[in-house]
Amino acid sequence: MGAHRRKCDWCGSGTPIVRDMDPVNPDYQYWCEECARALIIKGDPIETYRELEGEPIYGRLLDEHCALKRFYSFATA
Repeated sequence: MGAHRRKCDWCGSGTPIVRDMDPVNPDYQYWCEECARALIIKGDPIETYRELEGEPIYGRLLDEHCALKRFYSFATA
């Protein structure tokens, strides 16, 4: 399945912007912007990730919404 056809693993409808490279549950690797933001706000952000859209959308979400400021890893190809 091409990346442009993939949907968010959580909501099933959004276009993924980020992939969790070390998921607790392998069924939930791809996250749309809304679901990724909800994870961050809930206090359970993705720690090792890969941006999918070529823009640092998830990185900006972390900067805007993450109060913990843990170390996160951007995974390269």
